[in-house]
Amino acid sequence: MKIFSDISLWWIWLWAIISVAISIWYYRKQKQVEGASLLKKSTLIGLRSLALILLGVLLFGILLETSESKSEKPVFISLIDNSSSMLNYGDSAVVESKIDDFTERLKRKFGERFDFATYFIDDKISSKQQGFDGRVSDLNKGFDYIYNQYYNRNIGGICFISDGNYNAGNSPRYMAEKISLTPIFTVGVGDTLRKSDHMLKSVTANDIAFYKNKFPIDIDIEANKMRGSSAEITLYREGEKVASEKLQYGSGDFDFKHVTFLVDADKIGFVNYVVKLEELDNESSYENNERSIYIEVIDSRSKVLILSEAPHPDIAAIKSVVDLDENIEVQSTSIARWDGVLKDVELLIFHGAGKSMHSDLIQKFEEKKIPIFYFITSAASRGNVNQLPIGLRIPGGNRLDEVQSYISDGFSLFQLSDQLIELLKLSPPLKVQFGVTRIQGGSVLLGQRIGPVEKKDPLLYFDRNAAGKFGVFVGEGLWSWKVSEFGRLKNNNGFNELIQKSVQYLIVKRNNDPLRINFPKRFTINDELLLNAEFYNSSLEQITSPQINFTLKDMQGNESPYVFAKNTSDYRLALGRLSAGKYEWNAVTTFNGKQYTKSGVFVVEDVSLEALATSANHNLLKLIAANSNGSFYEIAELNNLIDVIGNRKDIVNISYEETNYNDLIDWKWIAFLLVFLLGLEWGIRRYSGTY
Repeated sequence: MKIFSDISLWWIWLWAIISVAISIWYYRKQKQVEGASLLKKSTLIGLRSLALILLGVLLFGILLETSESKSEKPVFISLIDNSSSMLNYGDSAVVESKIDDFTERLKRKFGERFDFATYFIDDKISSKQQGFDGRVSDLNKGFDYIYNQYYNRNIGGICFISDGNYNAGNSPRYMAEKISLTPIFTVGVGDTLRKSDHMLKSVTANDIAFYKNKFPIDIDIEANKMRGSSAEITLYREGEKVASEKLQYGSGDFDFKHVTFLVDADKIGFVNYVVKLEELDNESSYENNERSIYIEVIDSRSKVLILSEAPHPDIAAIKSVVDLDENIEVQSTSIARWDGVLKDVELLIFHGAGKSMHSDLIQKFEEKKIPIFYFITSAASRGNVNQLPIGLRIPGGNRLDEVQSYISDGFSLFQLSDQLIELLKLSPPLKVQFGVTRIQGGSVLLGQRIGPVEKKDPLLYFDRNAAGKFGVFVGEGLWSWKVSEFGRLKNNNGFNELIQKSVQYLIVKRNNDPLRINFPKRFTINDELLLNAEFYNSSLEQITSPQINFTLKDMQGNESPYVFAKNTSDYRLALGRLSAGKYEWNAVTTFNGKQYTKSGVFVVEDVSLEALATSANHNLLKLIAANSNGSFYEIAELNNLIDVIGNRKDIVNISYEETNYNDLIDWKWIAFLLVFLLGLEWGIRRYSGTY
């Protein structure tokens, strides 16, 4: 045991002498004990001295370091692939029984030596067997869970049982390497030999197409051991054949084909397209010969108009992001060349306010109540900006300043991702006019920062006026943010998010409907459907007093009634996982004698990724085992693995010392001792009649 103190412990001796001196002086002055015996006086002085010494010791801030030896048994973890591809092979019938027998034998033989944990992984991790029904394989998630859950624990070994195929997330080998000093024993399920088969490897198309336009459906076909065979691939729309193509495979064991069908979008709404690959006699599986997708065909796009006084790199950066949204049609031109047509324009991005005021132009948009996103350059005229109906006051003069950004507290119009927050922290400086910039009201997203000093001057804010919503960005050099982020991360996700969310906020019209149902239009069979609903009274106060009934109808016309559950301020409805197909829904509620309804359509898509795995990937399993000083086994060799685990010399208990620090003032018995000493002193004096 070691003792630490804020003050040198040698001072305790001086304090002890002072305590005794104080006690002697105190009782020498007490007339009540003048006639007491020497023994009684000495006892009282001793008790008082000990109490004072103890109080002083507590004030020294003494810490006591104690060490305790502990031993931790190794944890042996079984990580089992629960995806449905585990049942795609010839040994599928015995996989579950062999794994159960292995885990039981492992516990019987090493029950006293190890602690055990078993996890099953598909798109999520669970400690309960799910029956190999996972529709997605994200094997990396299993090792990530072990790495975080058992950090600094004594992991003796990991037994990873899988076919080695994954179709979501990153490769598991990289996260497995992070679990250092732990042998990973991999067990391969399935056959690695390629079987005679051709399959739809991928079917891709845009989620959204526009009415009366053409759009492509791209199809990749993989063929194994189909030498010289021919097959037909056919595209169906709502059960009707619309296109087909003949495929001819080469003479090798492996062949790959790519087919593109160019399809007319001539029906509005969700349209079902089915791709079918002809079934051949020598195929090992027909499950991967058909894929179904849904395309949402819409009849219009939001139109965004970009007007500028002169060419500028900021305009190019903004337009490049807005162009990424398929729901938006972008027109970019100079103010001088604009034809003045406002038809279908839902947002103006205005870059300038420099030499000319353009008050007539702004007035046109305000009369049509079209939102405006202003980009005020460093060359903007103070008089012109002050006349804009945006409540902005900028300094005058030609001096410029360089400022960075910071995120303003309390901004809640939309959420910011971690990558966008990082972009705003690390972004290069922008050029703004030197001086004080002020606004009247508004919701500020970004403020100006010079070094560590956060100014009250805004960089980006949003507000409303009589014409509707508007946004204002003060300064120029926005293009440098895009270049800087790409240089750091090789992508522009943060920059794109800033522009896209700002534009989307301004385009979206204010929803004044009392009944609001919020959920996406597209799901997969792996998603748990959770619907959210809100209801507002005439004062736009969110309430939950009315009951909201919900009806779901599938493609066969079967209707299922539900009732939304009430929360504190909104409603929730859990539908769970649904079968693939198109669904129609209808929500109804009544409030103050008036009925409100909402209806819509959504689709649930079948992503049969597991059916694509017709051969196991044991090379991945062997690589994971080799990199961790483990070993690889076939499923039939599980009994040998138990013997190998027993012979390993590195799966042992870990002994370690645990150091604890205790503050002397926290020891309760010292308080009791102090009370006892002072109480005993008082008792002796009381008994002697001196009190």
